[in-house]
Amino acid sequence: MNVKGKVHKFGDNVDTDVIIPARYLNTASHKELAAHCMEDIDKDFIKKVCEGDIMVATKNFGCGSSREHAPIAIKASGISCVIASSFARIFYRNSINIGLPILECPAAAEAINEGDVVSVDFGTGVITDETTGEKFQGEPFPEFIQNIIAKGGLINSIK
Repeated sequence: MNVKGKVHKFGDNVDTDVIIPARYLNTASHKELAAHCMEDIDKDFIKKVCEGDIMVATKNFGCGSSREHAPIAIKASGISCVIASSFARIFYRNSINIGLPILECPAAAEAINEGDVVSVDFGTGVITDETTGEKFQGEPFPEFIQNIIAKGGLINSIK
């Protein structure tokens, strides 16, 4: 599976309360969660993001509470993949569980800039900054995790 999109870049320690503010957690609507994704850090994020875009961040992305609402909001906003230097472990697992592809690659997270166009090959873990031509080697998912993501999440992969 491959994706290609424009980058929306964030820094260190982006927590789940910033990804989806707690005041919106009373909804189960993925569309409603997406409408408020990242609004406390970038009020125009949801207006700028297009289907297939890629989110890039640096260290400890998704820290904070263990809610699945955060990766759901990101995925429902149209983001096809998140690349970061590192992820909070519970966010990492929640992302896989709901079928949001994520890749850890510190070199890519540091070098890729806001607005760059990036492509990702999930089979090989190769991340290409199409804007600069730079290539980075992320850690590809094992086949069973690729299957979970391809089927849209853990529950769908079990059915």
